[in-house]
This record gives sequence, structure tokens and C-alpha cells, in this order.
Amino acid sequence: MKTSLLFDFTVDKKNHSVKVTREFSANKNLVWRTWTEEELLDQWWAPKPYASITKSMEFKPGGRRLYKMQGPEGDEHWCFAHYSSIDPKDSFSYSDGFCDSEGNKSDFIAGSDWTVNFSESEGITTVFVEIQHQSLEDLEKIIEMGFREGFTTCIDQLAELVKQNN
Repeated sequence: MKTSLLFDFTVDKKNHSVKVTREFSANKNLVWRTWTEEELLDQWWAPKPYASITKSMEFKPGGRRLYKMQGPEGDEHWCFAHYSSIDPKDSFSYSDGFCDSEGNKSDFIAGSDWTVNFSESEGITTVFVEIQHQSLEDLEKIIEMGFREGFTTCIDQLAELVKQNN
């Protein structure tokens, strides 16, 4: 069994993207479920002390997730994910962005396109995430807002959740 699990977070300014690779000591089915079932997703998607609270989620091509990240003082940041493709237990793609509580897109910052891939070998599941932004300016803005730190915290929370449920 591997004792050191891979984690890589790369910002590719030339292609306006972020690439994240993370290994988990768990089977692919469990890791897939943490990304695709709202009860599990809400347990790790927001960096603490924020909480992820899903209002609605329809995980299917053409479906969407509407959720908020709620802060400890009650502040709310609404977001959406529109699922475009799903290859069960192997990959899915979606576009995301900020919105209001009814899912109406905000002009606060342009959204991004996510592709999430899963593979398993010898009890280790690797998740590869690629997040494509429309422009270098959009990418730099999201990084400036703390995306690297926030998403790293979330991925660490996911690792803990997987460990507890394995």
C-alpha cells in the first residue's frame, strides 16, 4: 500500500486552466459517490468554516446543482453547476458560476468548465480535475480570490471523508 498519496495543483496561465491531481486510498466507487451524491458532496465542497448546502441537484446530462456556500456569520455565496456529460464512475463535465438563490447567473465573475476523471489501480483512486477559464484575466481573478487555498482545503476534507467511509 502506498504511504504517500499524490497531490498536484498546477496553474497553466498559457491555457487559462487549473489542473489538479489527487490520489485517495479508497476504491473508485466511493470516491465517485463523494463527487456525485449531494449528501456526501456537501460534507467537503466548502472550505471550513464555510458549509456547502445544496438546494437542488440533478446529476445527469443537462441537469444541474444549485447550492450555496454559507459562512459562519450567515453570509451566502450561491453557485450552480450545469452537467454536460457523465460517463458513470469514470468522468463527468460541467460548467459552473456564481448566481442568485434561484440560479440566475451573476456577472460577478465568468464561470468555468470542469472535467473530472477517475481511475483506480491497486486500491488507489486518482482524481484528475481540469478547470478551463475563458481568459487569463478570469483565471487570475479566481486565483487571487483564494481558489488554490480553498480548493486544496476542500480536497483535504474530501480525503478525510473518504478515510472515514472506507
